[in-house]
Amino acid sequence: MTDITTEKTTGAEKIVWDLSILYDGTDDPNIERDIATVMQKVETFASTYRGWVAQLDAEEMVGALVALEDIYDQSGRIQSFAFLQFATDTAEPKHGALVQRINEFNAQMQQQLVFFELEWKAIDDADADKLLADPTLGKYHHYLEADRRYKPYTLSEIEEQLLLEKDVTGRSAWARFFTQITSGMRYEYQGKKLTQSEILKLLYDTDRDVRREAADSVTAGLREKMMELTYIFNVLVADKAADDRRRGYPSWISSRNLANKAADSVVDALIASVTANYDLVMRHYELKRILLGHDELFDYDRYAPLPIVAADHEHSWDDARAIVTNAYARFSERAGTIVSRFFDENWIHAALLPNKRGGAFCSPTVPSAHPYVLLNYTGKTRDVMTLAHELGHGLHMYLSAEAQGITGLYTPLTTAEMASTFGEMLVFDDLMSREGDAAARLAMLVEKIEDSFATIFRQVSMNRFEDKLHTARRSQGELSSTRISEFWLETQRKMFGDSVTLRDDYGLWWSYVGHFVGVPGYVYAYAFGELLVLALFNLYKQHGAGFVPDYIDVLAAGDSDYPEKILAKVGVDLSDPAFWNEGLAILRTMIEQEEALAREVYPEKFA
Repeated sequence: MTDITTEKTTGAEKIVWDLSILYDGTDDPNIERDIATVMQKVETFASTYRGWVAQLDAEEMVGALVALEDIYDQSGRIQSFAFLQFATDTAEPKHGALVQRINEFNAQMQQQLVFFELEWKAIDDADADKLLADPTLGKYHHYLEADRRYKPYTLSEIEEQLLLEKDVTGRSAWARFFTQITSGMRYEYQGKKLTQSEILKLLYDTDRDVRREAADSVTAGLREKMMELTYIFNVLVADKAADDRRRGYPSWISSRNLANKAADSVVDALIASVTANYDLVMRHYELKRILLGHDELFDYDRYAPLPIVAADHEHSWDDARAIVTNAYARFSERAGTIVSRFFDENWIHAALLPNKRGGAFCSPTVPSAHPYVLLNYTGKTRDVMTLAHELGHGLHMYLSAEAQGITGLYTPLTTAEMASTFGEMLVFDDLMSREGDAAARLAMLVEKIEDSFATIFRQVSMNRFEDKLHTARRSQGELSSTRISEFWLETQRKMFGDSVTLRDDYGLWWSYVGHFVGVPGYVYAYAFGELLVLALFNLYKQHGAGFVPDYIDVLAAGDSDYPEKILAKVGVDLSDPAFWNEGLAILRTMIEQEEALAREVYPEKFA
């Protein structure tokens, strides 16, 4: 058997990014030169400020932070290049070696710089408040204020240095190993060996036998690597438990909420609202069962398209580009111009390659460069929506980097999903408005609702899985793959109820979800962002063009303030527990529209 990439061309086969703004290649001698330059700047910074942070006035503090920004921008260029190169070919030894080299360099750098934040957090609250009240700090006020929230969970300098050093051969190393394993896996299907992106694409096929065989192939591939994947999960969950225990975090999710600048009460309200509305999932899939004409839906039927020829679109890369850029441009000329640059200046990697990382992402890199988008384009409408999603991230990152610099560039994960999901809605709304066939609109609405389910309900059910996983690992010790699979099936079945039968084999599918490994606790941010955007898009529909400038300002604000203060500019109150129900109510309305369209298109199925 041989590896394949794709049997059908889309025009994306040669769409690869140009990283030359960073470096010319893995062997570029400028990488080592810049590492040496950064380390010299770090030594100068440390010799200048170590032991003096508490004595700095506002002007001196700004000077220190400007110097720190310069260090992080230059080091970030090196780290971004290594990460982006590795993502396109995880099996190339030189790429892996560079990632390890840069991880070691980053740990060394952080060990020498950690004194600064430790000395800042050690300052007496009254003295810190006096400095923070000085308007000279400007954009750095929030950066400094927010950092002090970690004061109760900060360790001594030697402890912080040791944790940074051990992370290179600990969490970071295991996360890289997971990526290499899953990116290198091949799934046997009808005499071919498919990548993860290719086999998962078949779950959207109109042929039920194809979907079932593809799902069984995924299960077989995961089972073959189950020992390794289970061990990686156990190690990383135990590592997080040890870190949380040493720092004094009260629960496994506390550090993630703190990083997201989301109060525990806000997250709890989100989780409670979503789980209380699982009936929407069941209602949708019961309708889908009727439309597909099956007596029972199984796990491999979840993403089955409706048998509507008019909706079975294949999109070339040029079509996808036109659809997405036009939708952004109609919303905002500035947004359209920025999004077009991703295509014109080769900031996108869309080609299918054998050892390329699966899925999609947008990397912000640093303000002196620009964001990059990676996806695996196969020509489906879903891929067009993914492109719109990642370019929403890119727009957000571009605007925040331009306005805030590096201290305000990296937004919390919760609001990081805002622009991406809003971009999806722009494209979906545009496609729906131009589709004259009721059956095709129904198919599009079904797909959009299922995307929203994947973003809201599935991510929250995965949060419930993580909660069980982390809690059990801390109280019961190392967990078997069988035990972890029980958690997965329990939380997934609770969401679907009787509407979809999840076979026992589906219990292994937790093991390829990279977010569990790389960013524990991340997944609820998707639900946060989707419900937020449903409400924002409703505001846009109400206010039209008047909404646009305020929304662009929100994106440009980046991480310059707390999310609730930034979003207040567009009339959103995150502190109101009822806010989440507003987004869910919009989704319920979409399901009612879906049901009405289904009765219009297929009256005989409801007779």
